[in-house]
Amino acid sequence: MAQTGKSIAIPAILKVGKGALENIGGYLREENFKTAVIYFGNGLIELFGVKVMDSLREAGIEVLEYREIDTVCIDDIVEMAFTLPNNVQTIIAVGGGKVIDAGKYAAFLRGLPFVSVPTSSSSDGFSSASASLVVEGRRTSVPARLAYGIIVDTEVIRTAPERFIYSGIGDMVSKITALYDWLFEARAGYAQINDFAVMIAKKAVNSFVRTPFQSIQEELFLKELLDSLAMSGIANEIAGSSAPTSGSEHLISHALDKMLEQPQLHGIQVGIATYLMARVQQHRHVRVNTIFTDTGFWKYVETLGMRKEDFAKAIDMAPSIKPHRHTYLHEGQYREQAKRLLSEDDILSRILV
Repeated sequence: MAQTGKSIAIPAILKVGKGALENIGGYLREENFKTAVIYFGNGLIELFGVKVMDSLREAGIEVLEYREIDTVCIDDIVEMAFTLPNNVQTIIAVGGGKVIDAGKYAAFLRGLPFVSVPTSSSSDGFSSASASLVVEGRRTSVPARLAYGIIVDTEVIRTAPERFIYSGIGDMVSKITALYDWLFEARAGYAQINDFAVMIAKKAVNSFVRTPFQSIQEELFLKELLDSLAMSGIANEIAGSSAPTSGSEHLISHALDKMLEQPQLHGIQVGIATYLMARVQQHRHVRVNTIFTDTGFWKYVETLGMRKEDFAKAIDMAPSIKPHRHTYLHEGQYREQAKRLLSEDDILSRILV
């Protein structure tokens, strides 16, 4: 009898390395694309437009339309998606989280292959199958599509402000606590574990935290960070949810986003919350502290003046962010423990005011 398994989508194009941006045309030609629409993040046509457009033209790919996008309002993106030229074969998004979320949602609405070209390493959003959009005035996670192609130029990532690398580090390391939350949820009878998704997410984070480096600007370190963030998106695709890569630490960050007028980068907030939750879970907090110390993540966080009282409020708000989940923070005893640690833990006392 033939064995059947669950089928999952994986990117057909995965190119991470130096000079990847100027080879974008060749990568797309190999997949037989003839036409494309390109969305650029704010100010990025000036920086990367010529390089991307020349590469596509040389490969014989017609750019039907290109524009800068600075909106994640769902109504704007729906309108954009349904006014696309009829003969478009792929949507390419070049930039940060906003434009990638807009591009992947437009592609999802039109059933088109999406090519993700992140210009910073601030989170795993470039490889995930959901998009963070503004729906009726509120930031909401909506289903989108896993990228058909992921093209990351490490030279471009290196030139982005360092805070984006720190944000990516925080988001990557969070898989340690997210996985532990998922296992906790399953033991409590609230979730079913997909062992293959756990394995992929675990391999991704372990590979990253064990990478030797002298500087976070090194090619090997950046490549490992981006490869691991891409693998995280695939773990979610296998699981059919974000559970392998997003747990209580992400709920704290989402709560801060709702509360604060000017939240910090997603991965910065998530990274601090990861260390806190690793202490609560009594699981690998030494490893988390080591990577944050060695990379300079903590040193950067100390300059931000983030407040303990905001984190305390975010801890209380966390269960309401995703009431259907059952992470450590969905139980009162662990919320109280997390709030106590904000003052009792030496590292948290140092980095938060």
